[in-house]
Amino acid sequence: MKILILLWAVNLAPPLLAYVFGETWHTPLDRGRLFIDQKPLFGSHKTERGIVGGIVTGVLMGGLLGFPLWIGFLSGMFSMLGDLLSSFLKRRLGKPSGNLVPGLDQIFEGLFPFVVLGPNYSLPGMYIFFEVIVFSIGTLAGSCFLNRTLLTKPFRNYSRPLSPRTRFREWRACQTIKNPLHPFLNFEQTLYYHIFMKTVFRLLGLYEKGMHNALQVEQCNLIFYFEDLPCNFHNYKILFLSDLHLDGLDGITEKTQEIVKDLPVDLCILGGDYRTKVYGSFAKTILRLNRVTRKIDAKDGIFAVLGNHDCLEMVPIMEKRGINFLINDSTVIERNGESIWLAGVDEPHHYQAHDLEETFRNIPSKAFKIFIAHTPELYHETVQYAPQLYLCGHTHAGQIQFPLIGPIFTNSKTPRRFTLGKWEYKGVVGYTSKGTSVSGIPVRFGCRGEVVHITLKKGTPPLE
Repeated sequence: MKILILLWAVNLAPPLLAYVFGETWHTPLDRGRLFIDQKPLFGSHKTERGIVGGIVTGVLMGGLLGFPLWIGFLSGMFSMLGDLLSSFLKRRLGKPSGNLVPGLDQIFEGLFPFVVLGPNYSLPGMYIFFEVIVFSIGTLAGSCFLNRTLLTKPFRNYSRPLSPRTRFREWRACQTIKNPLHPFLNFEQTLYYHIFMKTVFRLLGLYEKGMHNALQVEQCNLIFYFEDLPCNFHNYKILFLSDLHLDGLDGITEKTQEIVKDLPVDLCILGGDYRTKVYGSFAKTILRLNRVTRKIDAKDGIFAVLGNHDCLEMVPIMEKRGINFLINDSTVIERNGESIWLAGVDEPHHYQAHDLEETFRNIPSKAFKIFIAHTPELYHETVQYAPQLYLCGHTHAGQIQFPLIGPIFTNSKTPRRFTLGKWEYKGVVGYTSKGTSVSGIPVRFGCRGEVVHITLKKGTPPLE
């Protein structure tokens, strides 16, 4: 068993390093050289980083498992030599770099280390045969997961650059089939929020009060003045809803419906985080969101961005229900020959899938721009694109605030002044919503959820 663990660790090292470091130190071992058959020697997937990482892992893991360091070093080296031989043979067979070939990908990598392990531990031939077979089965399963899940687009219209790190996060979050591993893969939500924090609030006798507070959603009316707002958009009204988390608290859907049903709006913007959990089915979320949006009468439509709790798989379903998504994209809204632009980015906090250059690509530099992101964390990057208004959420205003102190946690990598309410940064005016619902634990203290009703006005604000 120790030998298997050692060899699996060596095999795992190159893809794990690729996951962690991406393109850093990603130099192909063959430096792009061709063999005499004019085919690559090893291919671009065999890197100096991966080979060195495999050998170092052999030394470190071998030491942890009780093997002499030289055994770990030679086991790692011979395993990597076997891996290179497999790649060399695959290139001769015309298989592209990164292509999975069951058997050929595993046999030499598992067999070659026994040049050292066999004689030193007097291993019989049948034992070695059994070890190589078990190693190959385990490695093949891992390779299938890597190639078919982390290195393959999940669907045809996948809009993000393919990245193993992003795909792993999506794999954790976007499996709609119930998975017994979900509680373990999402340790923070399961243990910290649903077990520890709920228990603490119940023991304090505050849980029911906190849930009651969470349902006391308020309508927040805001007026923003802009001297460069086109005249035909004076008194333009926007409904901004962020962090709805509609499946996490019974009654929040009805409360939201009650507020939005009679609001006169020209445009509705949804700021992301439509579901509560970061894994599992989103069917209930879609049904409840549909009930809310049916109550919204927005002349210029409903536009949305994704939050860190959301999945790309939700987008086509929600678009069929009349919601237009801006995923590193922009759109123009016109009134009698004048226009304003909406620019929305893909989720920037957890998936870090935002692309500001692509988002603003088609927008004229002098246009009036409303920028939408799930979180305020892009406040400094966005300045160069000069949007007049930046709308965001994510922080829930801490969800629990203390007198004289304010929120303890905002889950945002920004200075605190950007995590709640109105703010301004180098000419960009922003607003960070408290969110409508709750996340993690369904309680609020010291701050209420909100539905934000914005009126744009041309001119300067009156003196107070």
